[in-house]
Amino acid sequence: MLRFLISIQISFALGFSVRPAMVVLDLDDCVWTPEMYTLDEMPSTPIYGDLNGLGDGVIGVKSGYETIRMFPGALQALQECYQGMWGDMRLGVASSADTPRAAEIAQAALRILEVVPGITIRDVLARGWDEGFDGNVWIGRTPPLSSDKSRTHFPLLRDATGVPYEGMVFFDDSN
Repeated sequence: MLRFLISIQISFALGFSVRPAMVVLDLDDCVWTPEMYTLDEMPSTPIYGDLNGLGDGVIGVKSGYETIRMFPGALQALQECYQGMWGDMRLGVASSADTPRAAEIAQAALRILEVVPGITIRDVLARGWDEGFDGNVWIGRTPPLSSDKSRTHFPLLRDATGVPYEGMVFFDDSN
């Protein structure tokens, strides 16, 4: 994800003006580790540390014996989005967490892990959307969602956000 955002920045520096309206992220193995289906317990104990020189904040959260952590490149990209480096480009989530419990754990982690001190991933995902809007975040496989994001998550994203498919770029670790 970080390389893509760097390529967008280079394109703008060279005078190109193409930018996606929305970057849609898968979460497991793209934004964070471990995969939520491997966890049994709700995130509980925050782990504090340095947020890339922007201060100390929640860099991890315990889920049982495991620690949910963002990948360094994902943290940097989310910090850049929060700081407005990508203009009005907004973020969305299409993640097919395997179980309802995995989806609950993912939603909780979004509200705990920080991008800058006091600003969570969920706060960054809300940037540019109306207050209280959550139609840009779809996590799970419980109906109306399924494991086939192209048939469920993306039509819901398109309809809720008004962003057409050609205005979206999707990052996923799946083949």
